[in-house]
Amino acid sequence: MFTTGQWVFAAVFFVAFVIAAFFAYGKDKPLHQTAFKGSYKILIGFLVFIALLFVIKYVMKR
Repeated sequence: MFTTGQWVFAAVFFVAFVIAAFFAYGKDKPLHQTAFKGSYKILIGFLVFIALLFVIKYVMKR
């Protein structure tokens, strides 16, 4: 389905993207700590909502 060259390109692109994202986040880390204070609450709420959907799905199947 994919040639060897395409796999190599995908791997190199992925590694370069992860490295670039790591450095970009590192530069913005002080800004994130002040601008997005308390954002973990949103993440927890989202995860609880997803878990609730799975529970509802499980209950409705029975």
